[in-house]
Amino acid sequence: MDSELATQIEQLAISQGAHSVGFVSAQIFERARKTLTERREQGLASSMQFTYRNPERSTDPFQLLPSAKSIVALTFPYASYGSGDCDGAKNYEDYPGVGEGVVGRFARHDYYSDLREVLDSIRALLKENDFKAVTSADSNALVDREVAWAAGLGWYGKNSQLLTPERGSWVVLGEVVTNADLVDVDPEPLGTDCGSCTRCIDLCPTEAIVADGVIDANRCLAWLVQAPDAIPIEFRTAVGTRIYGCDECAEVCPPSETGLKQANPVSVEPYRDTVDLFWMLAATDAELLKECNAWYIPKRDPNFLRRTALVCLGNSAVENDIRTRSTLARYLTDDNPMLVTHGIWAARRLGFDDLIEPAEINQRDFGEIQAELDADVTPRLLDA
Repeated sequence: MDSELATQIEQLAISQGAHSVGFVSAQIFERARKTLTERREQGLASSMQFTYRNPERSTDPFQLLPSAKSIVALTFPYASYGSGDCDGAKNYEDYPGVGEGVVGRFARHDYYSDLREVLDSIRALLKENDFKAVTSADSNALVDREVAWAAGLGWYGKNSQLLTPERGSWVVLGEVVTNADLVDVDPEPLGTDCGSCTRCIDLCPTEAIVADGVIDANRCLAWLVQAPDAIPIEFRTAVGTRIYGCDECAEVCPPSETGLKQANPVSVEPYRDTVDLFWMLAATDAELLKECNAWYIPKRDPNFLRRTALVCLGNSAVENDIRTRSTLARYLTDDNPMLVTHGIWAARRLGFDDLIEPAEINQRDFGEIQAELDADVTPRLLDA
């Protein structure tokens, strides 16, 4: 074991902003492989791919580096950044205001880009010492949470997130797989500290946490606003103004609440906690893809962003708002049936039924459109 090199790696990572560093021997992560396979077979993964696509690959670091001996795991903090943070905003139907969509904390700045710079620095250091190294973060190449757990950096909460000492879940994760020998004995993984607490389960807006540490992606808002499908009608009200991400189960988690309070604000650019929904619904494809480049966009199709923006608009607009009426009127005659149906929902949600004229609505998928017209939509209590 090269303990001196391990120390250099840890010092380098911390000096560049990492929150914690751990080391674990390269191994096939059998526990994660079994979990991914079972939940995919049970349908809990919905249409999600990511590490579910090929569990045999995403749990095997030797696919990245056949000669691997060790893995350097990192946590990088993100909730401390920005001076315009919307701390404690729980009511996503009323916050932040007309025509604004809330961005999940992890996506308010490209934190993964910052993390990858640290990972690249570690890789460069290893190569300077004549070792091979491959980085991975937020990809389907390796299950980041399981690596961090095995490296002793945190424990799995009941909301399935990795909870770290001092910071809770407000970290992004990544690793460097190397053929350097950096591990003497694998660390003991941290045991759960959740105890009898069930706040994340009790307060999930869609009851998506179906068992301790088990998320049904078919109900999880964080996935539904990213999924390459229509947002199910029964969950659209719960979406509120979440344009991207959902922090609810983290916001109510005691370790994460503590981590947020202890975090020191640091300004970074660009930083964005809300997005103008009217801009999103008027922007070109190129503009949306450029401005939202750091987000996961299914098939790189900006219509999925517009779909979610229409739902957020239906949950945030007010009565007699001219911009809302003109925006919805335009989307009710769009060429894309998915956008038409979500526009119908938003119009009905806001009581703008007079905008819905079947003769003027795209008829290519009338069955789906009729389902929207027949759906039970609870109108918002609108301001005058």
